[in-house]
Amino acid sequence: MALFGSLSERLNHIFSKLTKRGKLTELEIRTAMREVRVALLEADVNLRVAKQFIADVSEKAVGQEILSSLNPAQQVIKIVNEELIALMGSKNAKLEVSPKLPTVIMMCGLQGAGKTTLCGKLAMQLKKQGKKPLLVAGDIYRPAAITQLQVVGKNAQVEVFEKGTQSPVKTAKQAIEYARSKGYDTVVLDTAGRLQIDETLMQELENIKKEVDVTETLLVVDAMTGQEAVNVAETFNSRLEVTGVILTKLDGDTRGGACLSIKAVTGKPIKFIGVGEKLTDLEPFYPERMASRILGMGDVLSLIEKAQQAITEEDAKKMQQKMLANSFTLSDYLEQFAMMKKMGGAQAMLSMLPGAGKLKVNEGDIDEKKMEHTKAIILSMTKQERENPTIIDSKRKRRIAAGSGTTVQEINQLLKQFEQTKMLMKQLKGGGKGRFRLPF
Repeated sequence: MALFGSLSERLNHIFSKLTKRGKLTELEIRTAMREVRVALLEADVNLRVAKQFIADVSEKAVGQEILSSLNPAQQVIKIVNEELIALMGSKNAKLEVSPKLPTVIMMCGLQGAGKTTLCGKLAMQLKKQGKKPLLVAGDIYRPAAITQLQVVGKNAQVEVFEKGTQSPVKTAKQAIEYARSKGYDTVVLDTAGRLQIDETLMQELENIKKEVDVTETLLVVDAMTGQEAVNVAETFNSRLEVTGVILTKLDGDTRGGACLSIKAVTGKPIKFIGVGEKLTDLEPFYPERMASRILGMGDVLSLIEKAQQAITEEDAKKMQQKMLANSFTLSDYLEQFAMMKKMGGAQAMLSMLPGAGKLKVNEGDIDEKKMEHTKAIILSMTKQERENPTIIDSKRKRRIAAGSGTTVQEINQLLKQFEQTKMLMKQLKGGGKGRFRLPF
């Protein structure tokens, strides 16, 4: 399901009733706002936050200017969108950079939030920005925590500084000196988590901040814990004065309560969101983009950014030339799947398109397993067959089916869809119009 799918569906249903009515009365708007309030509470949004949000929207939405406008329903949705953006922090909050290198980022949070893996994800983000990060193992209590960070560091191709089970405060200080001597400009410190907030944990984190000049104190919280995530953020902030929050497991949370409540309750911005298990599945948090996705307006900017990361300019030019020359092959078709996977898969891409929530897409229409079947079929073909599918006769189809674990019917379906795709490219080249069908 798409990010905040349940909440998006509820809000779209409420607003669709408004748009059908044309002119609106104050009573109709207030009735809709009560429904929105229920939707927010069901999404596990903090009660105080939900009440204030509805009060703010209602005050602006029942003004004479809105009620007398040509399309009051659209004006109400615009106000809701603006208030959602304000609720989540108005703008993207970037990481601070220390004037005296290295920049020190201390990661904290409870066990189970995915903090250690998040350190690797953040290091990958920093590398993309041209930084040279160093990971520091400061969790000496959880079994295999240091080993886990070393595995994460290896996968992210980032060095891990560790000193076994010595005091984390001492390790942090030594890591800063090591970073300076080796030219690392950013230190990401993985600290110990606990199953619940306790005095020992807080004291250790406070001691690190006393001894080390920490630039950013980032709190990692599990979005799926809803209101508990907000309570955890409030407690950590009261003791450590956190500078930002990273929400993990947002891809598994269709409600959105933590995302909509944390900034309003703690005053601290969400800086990143974790949207998957891979090291690349960490995104900067943009309130305006998130509000658009919640309201079913899509997130085209994030989709473009994902495309730019997945497809090089050279690949794009090469594909354009093939389209213009009408020389698109099944090998190119296979490359499209790889690019799509880098962008998070078809379902993730669709969820970012405007109006995606209103599309009646059957589960079979976008089947990631079917995509894997398609890849298996193409990989079971010879190079000659991929370049010239017209030579694939019934005998070849039986061989390909046996090699890919599929059926001749699936191969026929793939070849038909491939021909439709080529036809579409030809029509686009000639400025013609045609119906587009996704190749999966």
